[in-house]
Amino acid sequence: MIDKFIDTPAAAVADIHDGATVLVSGFGGAGMPTELLHALIDQGARELTVVSNNAGNHETGLAALIKAGRVRKVICSFPKASHSWVFDDLYRRGAIELECVPQGTIAERLRAAGAGLGGFFTPTAYGTELAAGKETRIIDGRGHVFETPLHGDFALVKADLADRWGNLTYRKSARNFGPIMCMAAKTTIVQVRAKVALGELSPEAVVTPGIFVKRVTQVAHSAFSS
Repeated sequence: MIDKFIDTPAAAVADIHDGATVLVSGFGGAGMPTELLHALIDQGARELTVVSNNAGNHETGLAALIKAGRVRKVICSFPKASHSWVFDDLYRRGAIELECVPQGTIAERLRAAGAGLGGFFTPTAYGTELAAGKETRIIDGRGHVFETPLHGDFALVKADLADRWGNLTYRKSARNFGPIMCMAAKTTIVQVRAKVALGELSPEAVVTPGIFVKRVTQVAHSAFSS
């Protein structure tokens, strides 16, 4: 019988290894898999490359992982915010690397990885420092930049409901990068608010099919504020 549920967040992240590329869902605090991130801190993996929309909020979740010194590089769209002081301090001191990617581009790079594409051309960032060292091409009279897929060894994602096969639904804006990150990672680990019986989720309501999900753990009530 297929049952992808794991008892605890700690057990779910136990095999994340040093040097892994970890995709982390969330738009600010919405959809941030906070319990999985804190379990990863306790687990001890280091030298991580994290792909996320932003560089952490306050001192919980992703910011806590960064503060613990576990992240070597952040690939994100929005590293600077009033509540991203942990990353900001480390970056100013040269203690962490940053690859800044426009938001639409990071989403499409993740989607390309999940779809098995070799890359794509986009006009975004053409003629700017973000295009330095990348292939460019004029298409229909407009400059484009070639962008490569963004694969992850693991994805840590927050969803709302899941059945034992790993089919997922999300809650409103907390959906954000979760679906494409599930597709772009070799191993997708998901925390959900509730487990539902197989067949309870309408096929029309499922956003992420279970084929893209390796493990699920239930976190009914968060112990952290984001």
